[in-house]
Amino acid sequence: MAYGKIRQPKLSDVIEQRLEHLIFEGTLRPGEKLPPERELARQFDVSRPSVREAIQTLEAKGLLSRRQGGGTFVQKQMWQSFSDPLAELLAGNPESQFDLLETRHALEGIAAYYAALRGTDEDLERIRQSYELIKSAQQTSDIDTESDAVLQYQLIVTEAAHNVVILHLLRCMVPMLEQNIRQNFEFLYTRKEMYNAVSEHRAQIFSAIMAREPEKAREASHRHLAFIEELLLDISREQTRRERSLRRLQQHPELN
Repeated sequence: MAYGKIRQPKLSDVIEQRLEHLIFEGTLRPGEKLPPERELARQFDVSRPSVREAIQTLEAKGLLSRRQGGGTFVQKQMWQSFSDPLAELLAGNPESQFDLLETRHALEGIAAYYAALRGTDEDLERIRQSYELIKSAQQTSDIDTESDAVLQYQLIVTEAAHNVVILHLLRCMVPMLEQNIRQNFEFLYTRKEMYNAVSEHRAQIFSAIMAREPEKAREASHRHLAFIEELLLDISREQTRRERSLRRLQQHPELN
């Protein structure tokens, strides 16, 4: 049997693979700034030219971007480039919001399940801190602040699920989720009793995750989104009835 010669991998290739893995698993997040080359070289215990070569390769792959005098960043558009057009389509098609809610049922339910099942103590602490930010945002009565806090909370819960496919799917959907969550809050802010119910549902999901009860976390997530879906359906039906009445009045002005 002929034995092939074992080739030592290039140091820059090893660094490239290490950084690529950190991006893949979600440790390095979209838009996150990398330490300077000098600091990376120190952490990896390698030379700066090796680090520079690895960064150049990842930049060519579209995973990193460099700003003149500003540093090196994880490419943000990598997750958003194909979802931005979809976000515009969703905005112009209200019915598709229900399709998005169904998708959220699947992704957020399983994320809550696995976050409760295998989230580390550090993960749960980040979830707790993020949940507290939602409660603080509620005091401001500002839609943008609260909807952003809810989105960030969901991303942190999904990170705690330790499933990179679900994580990157959710990150791809961020532009669509931003619109969907904000639109939901626009409705909820006009109906205080519904707003309070949704807040209670979110508290139940949070409590189940923190108690490490996967099934309860998933069920609470499904109840939460099903409630919002039913609320939006009621609003849609009400809007349809109003439009129908308006058309009748326009057709028969003598009824005014």
